[in-house]
Amino acid sequence: MNITELLVGLQAQHEETAIRAGELRDQIAHLTATLAETDARLVDLATTRKVIAELAPAQDEPEPPETNTAYQAIVNAFNQHPGHEFRARELHELLDMPTDEASVNVTRARLGRLTRQGFLTQPGRGRYQKRT
Repeated sequence: MNITELLVGLQAQHEETAIRAGELRDQIAHLTATLAETDARLVDLATTRKVIAELAPAQDEPEPPETNTAYQAIVNAFNQHPGHEFRARELHELLDMPTDEASVNVTRARLGRLTRQGFLTQPGRGRYQKRT
């Protein structure tokens, strides 16, 4: 193989790679636009959920009967101490629940769900507080 053939081969590889790079840039641009649209939709959905949640208590519908589930016990604890921050283990101690690691981990998952639903905030790592 002489130098000319080597240069022609390198040029061909360069052109193929440049085409592939262009295709990838186009895909990135498309995905970036799609991500922006999806993020905007998420914001719209979150706003809608907040508005509906604020309007729902104003209706004259009776509240559902209180059930004594673990979730209800957690919510009641936060309602009784609205300004207090709790860790999962502290909640277990307050509610006389088992403090073994598996039980506390289940409560951490419940606290995470209540946070995602907007009932709680997380002012610090591992700390939860009632949203005001």
